[in-house]
Amino acid sequence: MTRMGGGGRGEMRARPLTERRTDVHGFCNPSDFQRSPYLSARGNFATLFRGSTEEGYKAYHADKYDEDKNPNGIINFGTSENKLCFDLMSKRLTQTDMNLVEPPLLQYPDWKGHMFLREEVARFLTYYCKAPAPLKAENVIVLNGCGSLFSALATVLCDPGEAVLIATPFYGGITQSIFLYGNVKLVYAYLDSKITGTSTRPFQLTVEKLEKALQDARAEGVTVRALILLNPQNPLGDIYSLSELLDYLEFAKRHELHVIVDEIYMLSVFDESATFHSVLGMDRLPDPQRTHVMWGITKDFAVSGIRFGTLYTENQDVANAVASLCYFHGVCGPVQHKVAQLLRDRDWINQVYLRANHARLKAAHTYVTDELKTLGVPFLNRNAGFFVWIDFRKYLRTGTFEEEMLLWRRFLDNKVLLSCGKAFECSEPGWFRIIFADKTHRLQLGMQRIRKVLEEREQEILAEEKEQPCQSDQDGKADSTDEVIFVSRHQEPTSAGSSNLGDLIGLLQQQMRSSDWLQKNTAEQFA
Repeated sequence: MTRMGGGGRGEMRARPLTERRTDVHGFCNPSDFQRSPYLSARGNFATLFRGSTEEGYKAYHADKYDEDKNPNGIINFGTSENKLCFDLMSKRLTQTDMNLVEPPLLQYPDWKGHMFLREEVARFLTYYCKAPAPLKAENVIVLNGCGSLFSALATVLCDPGEAVLIATPFYGGITQSIFLYGNVKLVYAYLDSKITGTSTRPFQLTVEKLEKALQDARAEGVTVRALILLNPQNPLGDIYSLSELLDYLEFAKRHELHVIVDEIYMLSVFDESATFHSVLGMDRLPDPQRTHVMWGITKDFAVSGIRFGTLYTENQDVANAVASLCYFHGVCGPVQHKVAQLLRDRDWINQVYLRANHARLKAAHTYVTDELKTLGVPFLNRNAGFFVWIDFRKYLRTGTFEEEMLLWRRFLDNKVLLSCGKAFECSEPGWFRIIFADKTHRLQLGMQRIRKVLEEREQEILAEEKEQPCQSDQDGKADSTDEVIFVSRHQEPTSAGSSNLGDLIGLLQQQMRSSDWLQKNTAEQFA
């Protein structure tokens, strides 16, 4: 049984389906775990269920960088937060219209959320998702974050032991929300950097890959109830075209799968050349009763500390079932009022906030990607979200996930927290995600620390190769010249005749900068 998406390197051999579903050991560190006699088996498992993300997050909070108080602390490029707009948001959230306390706000609400907020969410999504008809407040449910929404949806759509289909790499927090909380499994459609078959870009999601993963799961007796789509995609930054979205939704309809569409970065598309298409903006949905859309203010409004997420679904059975769980995941009344005031302030959002936010995101993205180009490091160049998907494979000697983890810990030892590909269930060792939505001084210092680690690692690999000059490097060493080279935003393939000489020269220069061919093929070796 082959891994989804085509060829691989090194450790990337065919994987049995049991390894495609949620692999506990991929998230846990059982070697130093001691079972607590005070906890149930489920409680012990929840304690055990942790990976590099949790380890790094704890290290960061114990040793946070502070320009004045702790300049040698850890810089966090691992947590997907927008740290560029505190000035704008703090000013808006402290204006007088935000400070209202009335009896209904201090009492139990409708568990779906106060109607004034649900009406405002419906108007907001109608406008920004470009819905062809006004969206209805009765289809809106409010919870304390999209993680809670994933948990609630998994619980009401799947029975324990059933599964949800998702393409990898994907935001790892979904695993905790769905698997740990509701005992619902994940079936992976693996994407990789090779452009093969019908793919036109690296890590491209196609219906063929979804079909293969679904049929393999069914062949193993696994019941798949739903498909999760992340748009814009985290960690890749991909934005799906309307035709792609329609293909995915038609696939789900054919197999009677629910579709959970997470659009939490929809207003964080920071370049005019990229266009986001919401599922709610489509003229028709292939299966509206099985299509459920999520959004929240955490990312787009740079307030990850305010837990607010919203679900839009036309299926009232699903809405009522999710609402029954809102008792555990409610949003307090005063926060509901503040969110409603924020969402209705269309002039401020359009004229002040989004303009400034997009300009700041674009500038920060440009700084980080320019630094990566200088280092000769390949990456996916997208224009949405807060992250860049980086190819560090050439810094792995053997191309294994164990070596990826060693490199991740080396970054952490040098006081910069990144997210490694394994945390996103990436099928290829050596990919990392970096968060760029941060202030300039932290970006500069963080990139200096990254550069130091990479330069040291490069020298170590060269020394190792000199000691073992006859050893083949094909077992997992990245060959950047035929992989991803500063991949541009999503474009339709152009004909060969449309490329000019300057483009070709630029491409060759990028390949030379990002490859270790010149280092390996010296005059001495040829002699």
